[in-house]
Amino acid sequence: MKARVLDVDIEKERISLGIKQLAEDPLAKTLSEIKKGQVVTCTVSGLTENGIEVTVGEGLHGFIRKSDLARDRSDQRPDRFAVGEKVDAKVMSLDKSGRKATLSIKAHEVEEEKRAMADYGSSDSGAALGDILGAALKAKAQAAGSDDAPEEVEEAQPVEAEEPAADEEPAAAEEPAAAAQAEATDEEPVAEAEEAKEAKG
Repeated sequence: MKARVLDVDIEKERISLGIKQLAEDPLAKTLSEIKKGQVVTCTVSGLTENGIEVTVGEGLHGFIRKSDLARDRSDQRPDRFAVGEKVDAKVMSLDKSGRKATLSIKAHEVEEEKRAMADYGSSDSGAALGDILGAALKAKAQAAGSDDAPEEVEEAQPVEAEEPAADEEPAAAEEPAAAAQAEATDEEPVAEAEEAKEAKG
């Protein structure tokens, strides 16, 4: 049998051993990797009136208070969540000796909004996150539409140019013919009158 030496008392000639200490601590890795202020993915393990219980990493117990469930007060309801659901939350405090953590979904959402404000707009403008993201998507769609517009105009131009040309050519050809016919009509009576005059003479 193997055991770990915990303490040696020379005066009493006593040695304290432990078998349980031979096994690796399943939470040691999780506790060493998680830090305060870090955003982690946790699994909902229980629902209470005051918040939700979650599990972080390899079995670390965590709790998210009701007021930290969401940024909007209307969404701060434990019944919005289900056991087994995965959520992202920010570590607010970590008790390594007590092996428990306090987390906040609200703090994570606030950080995400600040990051979006920095990327898509100014916080001084007073615009909401949804408005900023919506404006960015609208601008992108308009830019894509403007790129397609010239192609459509170029395709339509030859068709519009050919139609008037086809209508104008017959008109231009008909005008000289009508003029020639009118001149021929005017010359015939003159010629007849001269022939009649010569016959009488």
